[in-house]
Amino acid sequence: MRIVVAHNRYREAQPSGENTIVDAEIAQLTAAGVEVLPFLRSSDEIPSMSKPAKALLPISPIWAPKAQHDLDRLLTAHRPDVLHLHNPYPLLSPWVVRTAHKRGVPVVQTVHNYRQVCSSGLYFRDGVICQDCRGRTLGVPAIVHRCYRNSRVQSALMATTLAVHRPTWKSVDRYIALTTAVADHLRDYGIPDERIVVKPNAVPDPGTPAPSGNGFLFMGRLSPEKGLDLLLAAWRRHPVGALGPLRIAGDGELRPLAEAAAAERPDVLYLGQLDRSGVRTALADSSVVLATSTWHDVLPTVIIEALAAGRPVLGTALGGIPYLVGADGPREPAGTGPAEVATAAPGHGRVALPSGVQRGEAGWVVAPEVDVLAAALPLAAAEAGTLAGPARSRYERTFHPDVITKRLIDIYAGLAGGRSAR
Repeated sequence: MRIVVAHNRYREAQPSGENTIVDAEIAQLTAAGVEVLPFLRSSDEIPSMSKPAKALLPISPIWAPKAQHDLDRLLTAHRPDVLHLHNPYPLLSPWVVRTAHKRGVPVVQTVHNYRQVCSSGLYFRDGVICQDCRGRTLGVPAIVHRCYRNSRVQSALMATTLAVHRPTWKSVDRYIALTTAVADHLRDYGIPDERIVVKPNAVPDPGTPAPSGNGFLFMGRLSPEKGLDLLLAAWRRHPVGALGPLRIAGDGELRPLAEAAAAERPDVLYLGQLDRSGVRTALADSSVVLATSTWHDVLPTVIIEALAAGRPVLGTALGGIPYLVGADGPREPAGTGPAEVATAAPGHGRVALPSGVQRGEAGWVVAPEVDVLAAALPLAAAEAGTLAGPARSRYERTFHPDVITKRLIDIYAGLAGGRSAR
């Protein structure tokens, strides 16, 4: 099987989980015997472009002529079975879908964000969830609020690109939704169920999990949408030391908030930005990982890393988080309130659920509210030991590279040999 993987890499100065995932999938597919033809561009190329090439940059999200020419040559020379598209902006353009279809090559796209509708791709603006552009032919709110790169001109260009390429996106043969929440986003956009497959990303297997540690770990980008302020407000509802330590790892604009909390309370530890060895140690030292995002987080990799390490996750019920912890099915009956968890001690197994909390296969999800999160923290401490094994099992069954690679190859095989029916 021969697959073209098309991706516009984000700048190296801007850490990108998407770049990492694309690189990993290429390596995994190659190891599985798939012939991969990378068709990659990088936003780092822009400063060194010629003046004529830079002059065409404003239209490249709509139509990137050099990329179409190069892709057409690649498709003609190698006759691949499928083109797998990730990020097309700004140097590839969604027009690659049309170029592939012109040569009879079916297209798969992995949806890493909400950019079919939202110019920023986040459904998040000014510190709150925003879906003002849903259902609009042209995303005028994105232009008014400068949602793309904080520029009204660039936001107008992106909004126009999304409007122009609405038929292009509707023509994609198969969409890979990373979670059930992304699948819902695509259905809302008008993509039929038969063209949507849910396939999450994978992370490498770290091996047999270490025995459960103590306390909680918040790990990720320290930016407003990740909910560090929500977490700290909930943490302060409990006496110092009552829940064990709270470890905070990462860097970003809210770093002063993490440092101030660590200076204020001895049970809050700020670890800074960690390398891979530091991440493994932090996971081993903790018993529960926190994912308290206040936006529709598509697929926070930290959750999959936690499950791989046998650590259950307490997260907000937004975006892909419920799917990742196995809490996107029917809800369990809630209890009468936070007082029900007060008598639970760590290691005593499952207790009644406070209002606003849902238990999943590998963790818990809560409404993104301070009171609810505060009530869930002792619940998670009490049940961490009982969900450690299920957390690792969910990783092995759903997020292991071997499982994900086979699933991806099956998706390709379902389209190989020609365009799918429309």
